[in-house]
Amino acid sequence: MLAPAVEHGVLPLALHPVMTFTGRTEDVARLAACSAGVTAAAGDEAAWSVGEALVVEMGAEPVRVAEEVRPLYHAALAHGANHLVTLVRDCVETLERAGIGPAERLVAPLLSAALDNVLRHGDRALTGPVARGDVGTVRTHLRELDAADPDLAETYRVLAGRTAHRAVDAGMLPDHAAHEMLEILQEKP
Repeated sequence: MLAPAVEHGVLPLALHPVMTFTGRTEDVARLAACSAGVTAAAGDEAAWSVGEALVVEMGAEPVRVAEEVRPLYHAALAHGANHLVTLVRDCVETLERAGIGPAERLVAPLLSAALDNVLRHGDRALTGPVARGDVGTVRTHLRELDAADPDLAETYRVLAGRTAHRAVDAGMLPDHAAHEMLEILQEKP
């Protein structure tokens, strides 16, 4: 795609800030605290160096991203940022549906702590009924979510299943408890 430009001496680079852009004024200020993926042709150290220098000049931290992994890199970032927004909004709207508020203020400390914990401790940051094998509580959650919003209940099932596997891998949830948890997550209302 960039071949005609390259023929005229243009360095083929891709710079991708690891930041969400909403069109608001705070977007630019956030660039100083982020990293940016830099992609250049394999073996073209001059292009890599120019890309990295541009990122540093923007106030961000460069990270090399090879061309062949750019789609996976982008999918991971979109999965984390966009689905986090969906997850938080689902949480807030469910609390509001239950008449509990102000929901955003209520969950902000919890979600901030959870994000901080996972970034510092990985899967060892897991807490809650899935990670401790509390099948009764998860069954109650599913019953309530199925009644309130079946699509959200399905999302809960999928994420709880992934959480159970992570808890097992982290040595937090014994295999027998995970098996029982995964069985109830497969049950349909």
